[in-house]
Amino acid sequence: MNRIQSVCVYSASSTQVPEAYSRNAAELGRILAQNGIRLVNGAGNQGLMRTCADACLAAGGNVTGVIPRFMVEQGWHHRGLTELIETEDMHSRKETMARLSDGVIALPGGCGTLEELLEIITWKQLGLYLNPIVILNVNGFFDPLLEMLSRAADEHFMRPAHLHIWKVAHAPAEAVGLLRTTPLWDKNIRKFAAL
Repeated sequence: MNRIQSVCVYSASSTQVPEAYSRNAAELGRILAQNGIRLVNGAGNQGLMRTCADACLAAGGNVTGVIPRFMVEQGWHHRGLTELIETEDMHSRKETMARLSDGVIALPGGCGTLEELLEIITWKQLGLYLNPIVILNVNGFFDPLLEMLSRAADEHFMRPAHLHIWKVAHAPAEAVGLLRTTPLWDKNIRKFAAL
């Protein structure tokens, strides 16, 4: 069983999403706090990012937000986090979030969330990130992406083994459980990154 002390959560900053997504984001934040797991996120002050962080903080948890300086200058950062780390740019933001985490959970989101998720999957495929990655598939949100990834394997753009890079959960408690039970990735898999 993995010792999970810190989890990077990718999620939306939109404030217009259906309530089911907000409920799951809040539940995830509470569960992380109740389990003594630090939440690492993008430090946004709205949307699912804020909902998850606020729920974690309200339950006595710790939240580290990582955000580029230009977003701080725009006032887009959450001002009530346990820790705020400013980075030079988006690339260093993502690297810092990954480095601080013992695992990743992806909540539903838009282009930014999807880009973060696909990048960390790529890093794991290349042996650059070995920790568990869990897709929290609330309301089947990620079904089209999962179908696309499966098709990529079916048509030999990826190896079938690469479909084990991530796990899929349908509830926050399940997602945290998968972080603990998913074996660390073998960095030697990078030998199989190319077909």
